[in-house]
Amino acid sequence: MPAFPNSTTTTSIPKAVEVPPRLALPVIEAAFPRQLHTYWPQLQEKTRSWLLQKRLMPADKVEEHVDGLRYTDLMAGYYIGAPDEVLQAIADYSAWFFVWDDRHDRDIVHGRSAAWRRLRSALHTALDSPGDHLHHRDALVAGFADSVLRLYSFLSPAWNARFARHFHAVIEAYDQEFRNRTEGVVPTVEEYLALRRLTFAHWIWTDLLEPSAGCELPDEVRKNPAYRRPALLSQEFAAWYNDLCSLPKELAGNEVHNLGISLIRHDGLTLEEATEEMRRRIENCISEFLVAEQEGLRFADDLADGTVRGKELSAAVRDCLGNMRNWFSSVYWFHHESGRYMVDSWEDRSTPPYVNNEAAGEK
Repeated sequence: MPAFPNSTTTTSIPKAVEVPPRLALPVIEAAFPRQLHTYWPQLQEKTRSWLLQKRLMPADKVEEHVDGLRYTDLMAGYYIGAPDEVLQAIADYSAWFFVWDDRHDRDIVHGRSAAWRRLRSALHTALDSPGDHLHHRDALVAGFADSVLRLYSFLSPAWNARFARHFHAVIEAYDQEFRNRTEGVVPTVEEYLALRRLTFAHWIWTDLLEPSAGCELPDEVRKNPAYRRPALLSQEFAAWYNDLCSLPKELAGNEVHNLGISLIRHDGLTLEEATEEMRRRIENCISEFLVAEQEGLRFADDLADGTVRGKELSAAVRDCLGNMRNWFSSVYWFHHESGRYMVDSWEDRSTPPYVNNEAAGEK
């Protein structure tokens, strides 16, 4: 049951596209029903307007590409039960994250090391004092400050400090990726997996389960293996499946950060073998989640100790576990519906059509 039953209901979404056999996961299609927050139509419209208002993408790119990129679909399929204003803040932040990822990529491609260093520093500073950066001259920093300030309004200063700590680590991981790509360094598989947990922002998306459930979880709940394990597995699935789907795009763009690329470079696998190994890891991740999910539900039952607080924590953990499950289907379908991964339709396979390739980062 959603944490805020008066806020929203959920709607099952029918299968909309055919998934290529190389990427098809029948267990996701069969065992992870897809849902979508009923606020989604307004979410899409308001996030599109927010991107324009904050000048995060040129108007022509927004008009031509944003709806097809399906950024709001991803969040509306994940944070089921979130109050509308929470989901809107998360969706805007997520859209910002994609734009930031594109700026990071273009700064690398065009050798803009100084521009990246300035942005990295400004983001660190804005994370700690977002209210002071709402009018920063770099629209990416100002948009980040706006989205973070809104996210900081839902729970306690302790949650805000945790979110900031986790995102400071994400910024530094992006800096490591910048250096690796600039220097042509392909991390080993183990190095890559550790770095990927940061560049994919595993703990950020997990943190955001709490305002969605309307309950800040204490450390003894959040750090309990029965909660932390399914949370990690849901994020690992998303990151690794993203790597599987984006491998053609990243090979075309001379990327060095992809599980498949690390397997090819350091484990001596062919492209076909690397693809099979990625699928094996992804399928194991799903199987392990299904076991961990049951452990998490038993943990939620144990929290309901007859007290009001116990009942609240039990319900919140169940809501969070339900959304960890939703992440599988949301990520899966996003990768087959978003124009972000339709490399074969691009004029230049190494240059996404939705980025501002010439001017990004130069102002």
